[in-house]
Amino acid sequence: MMSKQVSYWTEFYKGLYDQNPIFRQVLGMCPTLAVTVSGPNGLAMGLATSFVLLFSGIVISSLKNLIPKQVRIAAYIVVIATFVTIVDIVMKAKFPEMSKDLGPFIPLIVVNCLILGRAEGFSSKNNITRSVLDGLGMGVGFTIGLTILGGIREILGSRTIFGLQVLPDAFEPWVIMILPAGAFLTLGLLFGLLNFVELKKKTKKIKEDQQRALAEIKKLTESSEEDLAVKEG
Repeated sequence: MMSKQVSYWTEFYKGLYDQNPIFRQVLGMCPTLAVTVSGPNGLAMGLATSFVLLFSGIVISSLKNLIPKQVRIAAYIVVIATFVTIVDIVMKAKFPEMSKDLGPFIPLIVVNCLILGRAEGFSSKNNITRSVLDGLGMGVGFTIGLTILGGIREILGSRTIFGLQVLPDAFEPWVIMILPAGAFLTLGLLFGLLNFVELKKKTKKIKEDQQRALAEIKKLTESSEEDLAVKEG
């Protein structure tokens, strides 16, 4: 398989940037837009999703040869739902306020297309080690995306970051940032920024390739002229 030719570091790193669930694959948009009114909410949702991604990937990778193909999706959902239930119970017991803030979006991790997609597209086709790295990478990438989005909205909408005031009282909070429209606006601007960076990188690479090609052509031309001069001499 192609994934077996990829290094372990690449298997992990791809989820941080190249295949980031939010900014590249645009997956899990429901919690991304709904719960990121603050940095802590984004971090908590990201960690909860990462836990489910990691351990469901381990179980599915371990049992992939025992699960009949006809019922694999149903089996994956049962595994995912088990770990989501664990997360939900632990959060209600240990972090009741955070559980209340996140509301129904913790149980809804079960239907997060990111988790089912990694189960079907990766964990069921790779060994445990690669499934762990994939789950960690995707989970960390998802958490970073949610935390950045929540942090920006919290700063502009409440003047705070993780509850600590970072903007002066003279700054008038942007109420729109703590509303659903603020999530769409912030996410759109982040998409635009990343696309701009990617475009600059591609443009730079094209210019470098052109310069290398011109240098090769010049070298070949000079070599041909020298050979011709030798023959004429």
